[in-house]
Amino acid sequence: MRNIVVVECMSTSRNFVEDITNMGCHPVVLETSSADTEEARIYTEGMREGYSKIKQEFELIYEQDTYEETLEMVRKYNPLLVLPGSEKGVILATKLANDLNLLCNPIENIDAMTLKHEMHNRLAEFGIRSIKGKKVTTIEDTIDFYESEGLKDVVIKPVYSAGSSSVRICSNKDELINAFKLLSTKTNYYGDKNEEFLVQERINGEEYIVNTVSCDGVPRVTLVWKYNKIKTSDGAIVYESCETINGLGLGEAEMIEYAYKVAEALGIKYGPVHGEYMIDDKGPVLIEVNCRPVGGGMDIEFLDRIAGHHETDCVLTSYLKPELFKQQLQEPYQLYAKGVMKFFIVPNDILASSSPMKNISIKLESHHKTLFADFDQGISKEFFKTEDLDSSPGTIYLVHENPSTVQHDLDFLRDVEKYAFSLVLNDESNDVGLKSDEEYVDDIKHIICDAEKYGIGLFVTDQFIEDINVLQVKFDEVNDIESNFDFIIINLNKSIVNTADEEIIKTLFDSSSKVNNNGFIFIPKNTYQLFNGGRKSIEALFKILNFKIMLPPYNLQDIVIASKNNAYPLYYLD
Repeated sequence: MRNIVVVECMSTSRNFVEDITNMGCHPVVLETSSADTEEARIYTEGMREGYSKIKQEFELIYEQDTYEETLEMVRKYNPLLVLPGSEKGVILATKLANDLNLLCNPIENIDAMTLKHEMHNRLAEFGIRSIKGKKVTTIEDTIDFYESEGLKDVVIKPVYSAGSSSVRICSNKDELINAFKLLSTKTNYYGDKNEEFLVQERINGEEYIVNTVSCDGVPRVTLVWKYNKIKTSDGAIVYESCETINGLGLGEAEMIEYAYKVAEALGIKYGPVHGEYMIDDKGPVLIEVNCRPVGGGMDIEFLDRIAGHHETDCVLTSYLKPELFKQQLQEPYQLYAKGVMKFFIVPNDILASSSPMKNISIKLESHHKTLFADFDQGISKEFFKTEDLDSSPGTIYLVHENPSTVQHDLDFLRDVEKYAFSLVLNDESNDVGLKSDEEYVDDIKHIICDAEKYGIGLFVTDQFIEDINVLQVKFDEVNDIESNFDFIIINLNKSIVNTADEEIIKTLFDSSSKVNNNGFIFIPKNTYQLFNGGRKSIEALFKILNFKIMLPPYNLQDIVIASKNNAYPLYYLD
């Protein structure tokens, strides 16, 4: 059985292990060494946690103290291929493959393949549009470039990094100086100290991903994505979402042609190019390339449903099945479903105790997978303001054959993030005071009386009330009820205070399943104000259940009313 070595097997590249196994080969994962920093330790821990997501068996080996020792270790495996599984793995994988005389990209192109300033220098040499920029190591060099070029907005970032880590947009000289000073104290994505930066003219336009795979110097497009990024108040670039391009729009075909020229200029002979491009009023231009599979932690099922392939299989085909690759070149670019990755953004530092979104998102029709931080019972976790992809608290993957379904779900997630963030991360900071039992009963009685005219009802409560003709149950007894009802009133007061949000959400979901078509759910203020996020969070939960938020009648105020299957307006009823 032949060995195939993957250097730094993480994120989407974890799919290599299954593909290699299915080809009848033995997967070997080579883990590189890291700098002695806290950030590097976190990077390595994250990579190792990802190993648990790999279902197939693989052999794990480690980079040695010297390159020569690592080369000899790998040589003993007599590998069929040595492939990069991350940006950090590109340099080592390319060196090993060259020294072992394997199919690979020429080592003389490694700087243009990995260093952000060198890839643009290479494009300029070939007469291909590039972005004006300069590698700098001092504030003086940085200011000199800024002033000599007469630029207004510029981007500063490490020459070697990933995931928008340590990228800043600056609108004047003072912002640029402050950004240089700040980034000089930070590390890049891999935990290495930032020492060299690229200062570039800022390009304003729409940003895309074009993923290609090359065989003997001929590239094939595997998938095209479009980014939505946001600039934070301190100039950081934050990923908000990324969606597939299922049909080319104006200017996008020219971008594909440009991407082919980029791969040719960089000297790519085999394997993947994850290219990031911008289209402005002058046309397409490269932001940067990463000569390894796309990131984002996308699994095989997600990508196969979208495109019928998942990139890592295409990479292996480009190396080992050239005739099949030529055949695939003749096939049209065709996607079978719309895919979206929604990256959540933490607006400010927060101490959170749970993530209700993990249980909410699975109700979305286009939901594929949710990745959020795990919480230990009763232990809060600190989340810092999002400033790059790595500091996003979580990602939701959406996919559906109907693009409108995906857009509907994405819009919902954006609304929750904007108006009801406590459903993303719950900080349990709600300190609304409790009323007396008598006040609660007085508040709810008139709601029950008004609601009785709508039919047979259920009263979910922690305070039983005498002399009402409505079935009353505790919140943990809802699932024991076998009947459905024309209306349900949820009245939880003191019980909410000591109940986790996940349990409250479960009660709401369970109750919704007991509502007849065209029936209603009522949640009064004395309940929704105790729920973290208040009224908007409750309304968001109804939205995900496909309930309609009703226009409140004059005689029922301070209450959320939702209907199942678009019931008749309440204001038509006395």
